[in-house]
Amino acid sequence: MDTRRLEGVDRFIGEIDKIIKTLTLPPRAARTIPDAGAGEPLQEAERANSVRLMRVNHAGEVAAQALYQGQALTARNPEVKSAMHAAAAEEIDHLAWCEQRLKELKGSRSVLNPIWYLGSLILGAFAGALGDKASLGFIAETEKQVESHLRDHLERLSPADLRSRAILTQMTHDEMQHGAKAASMGGKPLPFPITWAMRATSRLMTRGSYWI
Repeated sequence: MDTRRLEGVDRFIGEIDKIIKTLTLPPRAARTIPDAGAGEPLQEAERANSVRLMRVNHAGEVAAQALYQGQALTARNPEVKSAMHAAAAEEIDHLAWCEQRLKELKGSRSVLNPIWYLGSLILGAFAGALGDKASLGFIAETEKQVESHLRDHLERLSPADLRSRAILTQMTHDEMQHGAKAASMGGKPLPFPITWAMRATSRLMTRGSYWI
């Protein structure tokens, strides 16, 4: 077997390993989980609401890992590939924070996570194949929509859930930075039909993960 083929096999195994780890193993954050204090004890209805919202955010971070993985696979420019890998590393913090908060709230992951992962991986690879400018534009638009979604969740959280609020506030700040970086690297605006489809897909994922 020649060297190029061996490298291809190694890369394929590495990508499969990423998928398995994201979907099955507890993620490890590089940064300490944001904390604004324990706050007041949550009532059962408040706890249940926080579980559903944090489950949606956890599912979103699972999808983000797949999205960046898919785009890095098909990106042509080494600088863009590096940016995708760096963004994915920062998103692991978000994934770990959401998972930890879910455990604290006695909640669980969405059972639909494998579906969100596969769909996002395909979508990311397709976006990357369209070219680096389109791929970066896709990231900028994604982060814009995620920022809006996080701000909505901050409004829906109980005022007593200070810990979840601190996590989502830091995530909002990070997503704004990711979107700005993608735009600064040459991301071009996407046609309306694509942004509409992205919003429709996001709504589907949000509603599914909220309940399951």
